[in-house]
Amino acid sequence: MTAVPVLLYHSVSDDPPGWIAPYTVSPRVFARQLDALVEGGRRIVPLRRLVSALRGGPPLPEHCAVLTFDDGFADFYWTVAPMLSDRDLPATLFVTTGAVHIPGHAGEGTLLPPAEMLTWRQVATLDALGVEIGGHTRTHPQLDTVRGRQAWDEIRGCKHELEDAVGHQAASFAYPHGYSSAAVRQKVQASGWTSACAVGNAFSSDGDEPLRISRLMLRADTPAAEFRRWVQGVGAPVAPYPERMRTKGWRAYRRGRALLGRPAGGPPRA
Repeated sequence: MTAVPVLLYHSVSDDPPGWIAPYTVSPRVFARQLDALVEGGRRIVPLRRLVSALRGGPPLPEHCAVLTFDDGFADFYWTVAPMLSDRDLPATLFVTTGAVHIPGHAGEGTLLPPAEMLTWRQVATLDALGVEIGGHTRTHPQLDTVRGRQAWDEIRGCKHELEDAVGHQAASFAYPHGYSSAAVRQKVQASGWTSACAVGNAFSSDGDEPLRISRLMLRADTPAAEFRRWVQGVGAPVAPYPERMRTKGWRAYRRGRALLGRPAGGPPRA
């Protein structure tokens, strides 16, 4: 199987809030990474091109990669989008709809800590400029610990809010923290999302799962040498592969903590 780097970014900033700083890259590093992809022969394709191939459509071009961004930080509008436009590179932005800034109400509808987030006008403008806008739930919960009506509200409600904002169907979803389960994936599919991204810290491939696409997360401390290995298609496993026992155990532990009202899982990661 061909290793496809589906790269996961969060904030791109020189001065992020402390809670997201470990998952932030600076604009200078981000520019170097984009240039390394292009100079390394990686063709950046839209996420929907990968999804189409996974569902039996035209095969992927050789040496391709995909760019994705989670949460909806304002720096995507002011910093990331111009850098992508200068290089004519496509990307998908997964928006936590409850975190979208409304004057006087910023951050009140989300579990994410305070940060400068996009406005609905900026989301619509990015969509008009060709950025694919995807869903990342309404409040950014650990979906595999959420049950019943609340899970449906997070998954379906996010879709409806995005489609109202951009005026057309939204197709791509990403699981907060990368956490999902078979039941969660069934809800995502039943809600009309045609693809969903996880994390996995693995390459995707032409055999990956459309509702659990593996991504490689960029962090503030991701070494340049490791990024170069990813560009070369080495240095990480290739999806799909069976869910690890430790992943199942970690899910069971988090579910138990959630039932006790003491959620575990660390800071928002994806």
